[in-house]
Amino acid sequence: MKYSQTLGVVFSLLLIVACFLPWCIIPSKALVISGMNTTGTVLGRPGYMHIFFGVISVLLFAIQRVWAKRTNLLVMALNFAWAMRNYLLMSTCSAGDCPEKKIGIYLVVFSSILMLLMAFLPKINIKED
Repeated sequence: MKYSQTLGVVFSLLLIVACFLPWCIIPSKALVISGMNTTGTVLGRPGYMHIFFGVISVLLFAIQRVWAKRTNLLVMALNFAWAMRNYLLMSTCSAGDCPEKKIGIYLVVFSSILMLLMAFLPKINIKED
């Protein structure tokens, strides 16, 4: 694809923004959970890993080398797996408390899928001798 690298950078930035949006609400405890604020839970701060993957992917999308494109596939696969883990942890009912999913968790999954797709479609200029 002609614009796969540019779209990959855009989706990486969307992922970073989504880490700061609300991911879910636990009504019984009156908790609003985002990737950066999980106060009241034992989930840690999963947004830091997404931000790390997002920054690395922006760099790898920008580098026009074969090794960068291959490394980007690995990073995007790890990012997608982390997004699925977070979606499952954040949206699972626990002891009768079912969280209400918000836009942030959907944006994380959506942008991770599209980042992985853009990593599969790199634009590499092949020089003919």
